Amino acid sequence: MTFTHPQGTRGARQPRGPLLAWINRRMAHRIRRRSGRTGAGDTIVLTTLGRRSGEERPVPVASFPVGDGSWYVVASAAGAAKNPAWYLNLAAAPDRATVETGGEKIPVSATELHGDERAEVWRTITATAPGFARYGERTDRELPVIRLTRR
Repeated sequence: MTFTHPQGTRGARQPRGPLLAWINRRMAHRIRRRSGRTGAGDTIVLTTLGRRSGEERPVPVASFPVGDGSWYVVASAAGAAKNPAWYLNLAAAPDRATVETGGEKIPVSATELHGDERAEVWRTITATAPGFARYGERTDRELPVIRLTRR
């Protein structure tokens, strides 16, 4: 299935601005230096291509490794009503993203999960990281769950 783009009508304030950009750059640098371990679980640097600019857009995101070498990520935007920009970039170019972890830069393909598959993975994610369940309660949109698979 393809990416969907439903927005919510309520939610937390969308994280953004120069301070967030600075924090993301610092966090990405830290992740690259420490091979993905930031003290709060597995974090990767996901680089997408800007859907309008075509420029690379690196962003640190929490990840949930899968046994086959792929990752799940959640487009939570801290429970905002709108999807994060990186999700929209992935939707526009799902086969042009990379993941940085463990000192490697890995080309990936992105697939959004739907239906029973999404529900099963969502239960696992929220059991592992309860903060995502709280993000889901802040908004009326269904938080997209994306599988990133090595190309």
